[in-house]
Amino acid sequence: MKHGALTDRLLMVFSILVFVFLFLPILVIIGYSFNNGRLLTAFTEFGFDGYTALFTRSVLSDAVMVSLRTGAIAAVLATLLGTLAGIALARRPGKWTWWFIGLLLLVSVTPEIVDAVSLLPWLVFLGQDLGMSVFNDGTVRLVIGHSLFSVAVVTYIVRARLVGLPENLEEASADLYATPFTTFRRVTLPLAMPAVLAGALLSFTFSLDNTVVSSFVQVSGSTPWPVYILSSLRSGLRPEIAAVSTIMLVLTLLALAVVAIVLRRAGDSATDIARTMAGG
Repeated sequence: MKHGALTDRLLMVFSILVFVFLFLPILVIIGYSFNNGRLLTAFTEFGFDGYTALFTRSVLSDAVMVSLRTGAIAAVLATLLGTLAGIALARRPGKWTWWFIGLLLLVSVTPEIVDAVSLLPWLVFLGQDLGMSVFNDGTVRLVIGHSLFSVAVVTYIVRARLVGLPENLEEASADLYATPFTTFRRVTLPLAMPAVLAGALLSFTFSLDNTVVSSFVQVSGSTPWPVYILSSLRSGLRPEIAAVSTIMLVLTLLALAVVAIVLRRAGDSATDIARTMAGG
């Protein structure tokens, strides 16, 4: 056997072992979601009690609904702001461009714990000291916290897509006496739509697993699912935690699958799709 072929096989085996090491815990959690025992760590009997608990225990359904509601609203807000910012960066660049990109980069690389520590006193100041009661609402706080990173991601994705597309169609629309708004609605936005949809779905998935910021800014009555799991560690994890986590995992995978399909139909390569889904 040639040295190069042996090296390739060893690398393939090593890669498989790495993936098994990374994904085996997820498979274990999925298996334990069918445990009817009292604690997650001891599998006693196969059953679906963990899944039915989502409909019988209001504290579970409330936490899941808070996460889904927050994710949906945060995705809409981040997509709106990120799309407009991405289009502006791609179609109307200027001296402000690099300053704005630097600001987005700062948002992207700032540790979540720093964002959380910064947001908490700021939201308290707005809600209590200035009397803006809207900032005392748990959903509003969560949406603001979850949207910070997502806005940057959507902006990057939309800008990257439009930068690679010529402005011929938009110029032709203007030559045909279309108003700027009509050109934006009928030409620019459809061109950017695959990136907009991908950014919206990614924003939703990022919001579902946002734990650090959520644990700081959430208020009583609006506890999202990740924070509920953290609080459950004190009394011991129960099988319903694994069951609901499995459902959330399936929702995330479905969202990512839709992103991949949308980008594939838009003509993106596998490399471009992977970069987009990683938030790059």
